[in-house]
Amino acid sequence: MPASLGRLGLPKTAFDLHIAWDIGALTLARGLSERLGACLIHQRYSRLVIDCNRAPDHPGLVVETSDGVEVPANRHLRPVDIAARLGAVHTPYHARIALELDARAAAGTPSVLVCVHSFTPALNDGAPRPWSVGVLHDGQSAASVALLRLLRAQGNLGVGDNQPYAMDGTDYTAPHHAGRRGLDAIELEVRQDLIADEGGALRMADRLAPLLAEAIGPPAVA
Repeated sequence: MPASLGRLGLPKTAFDLHIAWDIGALTLARGLSERLGACLIHQRYSRLVIDCNRAPDHPGLVVETSDGVEVPANRHLRPVDIAARLGAVHTPYHARIALELDARAAAGTPSVLVCVHSFTPALNDGAPRPWSVGVLHDGQSAASVALLRLLRAQGNLGVGDNQPYAMDGTDYTAPHHAGRRGLDAIELEVRQDLIADEGGALRMADRLAPLLAEAIGPPAVA
């Protein structure tokens, strides 16, 4: 959390919950980056400050309530307050991604953007989510189609095709950076109970890295 915002009026325990961060996703992403020799750019701040996977004009950019939990300091924000968070957190993050992709393009290095997320094992009503891994795509991603095939061939993974979420216009990072450059992108979702601790996350990285490498082909990962 930025020091100036404290804990947004929430108890410390709220930041152990999925409302504040994608549990396990950063450890998994670091593991994949190391195994693939890929550049990793990650957000340092909680999405309760500002959601960097939402467009600057998206109504969910700064949430007042997340999964039934009210965020007191996010209520009744003025446009100037949101602009300050955009300038401090959202804009620098996306500028860094753009800089990396522009540099790779200038060097003639092919790129595929891989976005790593995690999802809760069950919905709010307790209904279980049966997928171990999900791949989100817009229906025109060759790398995503290849990865889905390779994941299904594993035989012991529950694989979601645009599950548990769909690439439906809510996500910002992949379409903004890959779509406008004509690059392919994979949005990878992994169930949180599989990667909640470091051992689980690194075991999943061991499993997914060779599949991603085969789906994408070297040297095209950013």
